[in-house]
Amino acid sequence: MDYVSALVPPVVMAAFFIGLVVTIVKSQGGPNKAKEDAAVDAAIGRAEAARQTPGADGA
Repeated sequence: MDYVSALVPPVVMAAFFIGLVVTIVKSQGGPNKAKEDAAVDAAIGRAEAARQTPGADGA
């Protein structure tokens, strides 16, 4: 029965990993995709505007 106790942890980890991947794939897109994309675009826009603002560094 040592082989059973040796195989259980890898099988459990593999099942958990498969479940994690399935959850990640299912959460991509959907009704919130446009809202998430808009939030990312706004954050990138703010970062670029702050970087390009002259005199922002006090010099």
